[in-house]
Amino acid sequence: MTDADLKVGADPAGFRQWSRRWANSLGFGVCALGLGYAYFVQVGQGVEPCPLCIFQRLALLGVGLLFLLAALHNPQEWGARIYGIFIDLAATVGVLIAGRHVWIQQLPPEAAPGCGPGLTYMLQNFPLGEALREVLTGSGECAKVDWTLLGLSMPVWNVALFLGLGAFGLLANWRLRR
Repeated sequence: MTDADLKVGADPAGFRQWSRRWANSLGFGVCALGLGYAYFVQVGQGVEPCPLCIFQRLALLGVGLLFLLAALHNPQEWGARIYGIFIDLAATVGVLIAGRHVWIQQLPPEAAPGCGPGLTYMLQNFPLGEALREVLTGSGECAKVDWTLLGLSMPVWNVALFLGLGAFGLLANWRLRR
């Protein structure tokens, strides 16, 4: 490395060339870790996910796939901005689903919705729109808090995760260079 490489504004080892790709790869890694942990909680600790939990996982999968596509594609400026918007939109969907779940968990027991049929049954026997509506209105199993960390339930942590991923994806793809 020469003195010219160390000057302000210099680009040692082409860091700026890879920084957006690195950021999108990091976002994908965080999503993969989140999904892996959800699987561990389900299989390793025996906590069965409710329908809203499954939808949150699907939203996290969508965000992760968008990060992966952005990392692999590594587009020019306008393309990166589009990826940033789509990542943020997918994360917003996750925030809304997780936020709904948090709201249901905060209801008094007498105000919580009753238990409904399972997600598999709904998807097999109801039209898709009706199944989605049933899931998003929640059920008694969605009101139950099975897991906490530092006194916060998993949907609360998911709200924070989705907010962070959405902001990170938008900023990384709008601010960083290819």
